[in-house]
Amino acid sequence: MVDCIVVSPKRQRMGPCELSELIEAFARQLEALGYARLTIGGYTDSARHFASWLDKAGITPSDVDEQIVVRFARHDCRCGLKRKNDRLSAKYVNRVRRFVRFLADRGIAKSVQSPTEQVVEELLSFQRWLRDHRGLSERTIDRHGRMVLRLLPALSRDPGTYDAALVRRVILEELRRCSRAYVKTMTMALRGYLRFLAARGACRPGLDQAVPPVPEYRLSTLPRYLPMDDIERLIASCDLTKSHGIRDRAILLLLARLGLRAGDVLAMKFDDVAWSDGTLRVCGKGRREILLPLPQDAGDALIAYIEQSRPNLAEERIFLCASAPYRPLQSSSSVSSVVRLALERAGIADPPSKGAGLLRHSAATGMLRAGATLDAIGAVLRHRSTDTTAHYAKVDVVTLAEIAQPWPGEA
Repeated sequence: MVDCIVVSPKRQRMGPCELSELIEAFARQLEALGYARLTIGGYTDSARHFASWLDKAGITPSDVDEQIVVRFARHDCRCGLKRKNDRLSAKYVNRVRRFVRFLADRGIAKSVQSPTEQVVEELLSFQRWLRDHRGLSERTIDRHGRMVLRLLPALSRDPGTYDAALVRRVILEELRRCSRAYVKTMTMALRGYLRFLAARGACRPGLDQAVPPVPEYRLSTLPRYLPMDDIERLIASCDLTKSHGIRDRAILLLLARLGLRAGDVLAMKFDDVAWSDGTLRVCGKGRREILLPLPQDAGDALIAYIEQSRPNLAEERIFLCASAPYRPLQSSSSVSSVVRLALERAGIADPPSKGAGLLRHSAATGMLRAGATLDAIGAVLRHRSTDTTAHYAKVDVVTLAEIAQPWPGEA
């Protein structure tokens, strides 16, 4: 318990302060969120240091704002803490910012935002605009926000300085680092962001027309998949003696058996699972809902995670972070990371890709080779176009051999 945390000599040397009771309440809040004792000690060390500095500087807690936090970060530390160096790290100052936010929530201090948090607030406004004025799905809104966040350092913080040359240069630089498919999606996000800024009068109108198109041939490559033996090795690589291993096995089975997208796993809620019927409700692209049969092994793995490993948190979404602070998985990349780490554990060298889509393609390919029709595969994968499902026919070597024409010339 937090009340039993031993105060180190380092903390005792700082002396009492009027915020001591609030610092203890701050520690109790961190404990309730599931933070480890050592981490809580680091946060309270930073908070006590900050409180001591406020006392010496003659600053009252009600006057604390971002400028005060910046002054604290830059002060020539002679507080008698015997630190390794006198310069405060960014991590140390961010812990202080969190304590100040704790005080602001109680009406004691003013709210503070770091430069990164100010960018996040602007992106949240952009995402609200996409939701209210464009009617996009939550998954697309989240993706556009992440892509714009990636582009902001190259675009600069002042939208008033944006011009056509800058917009074009940013996209061309991304083309040198990323695939065409990824950058093509990025251009859609950037066009939306420039329209949002123009609607607010923050940048000149019409800059969305300066975003260069990225040509790409649709479905021109072969599906990336793993053989079924490798899929089973992947699932067996999870360490069931650890809580995250139980969770990862449930995620991998859902991806491999049902061909779910990463976003499907991310958004899965308790109400989506009908245990008595053995079905799973999935809402995919275009907000289309479908009921899928829940395979026995995937259902068993899901029950094992809920009963043995999932933190006891009043949250409707099923899959949570395995370490504190316990909260729902934040993005599709979290699900793809589960696949990437499983590939490393299973010793699968040079996989065709390392994300959740790899298991989706593998599930489709496995169904096709087991005799399923393209219509059935399209229904399970929730494809809106039959052309997308027909893409998997490229790897159906047995059927392709039956219709292959003899070579017209001699060898």
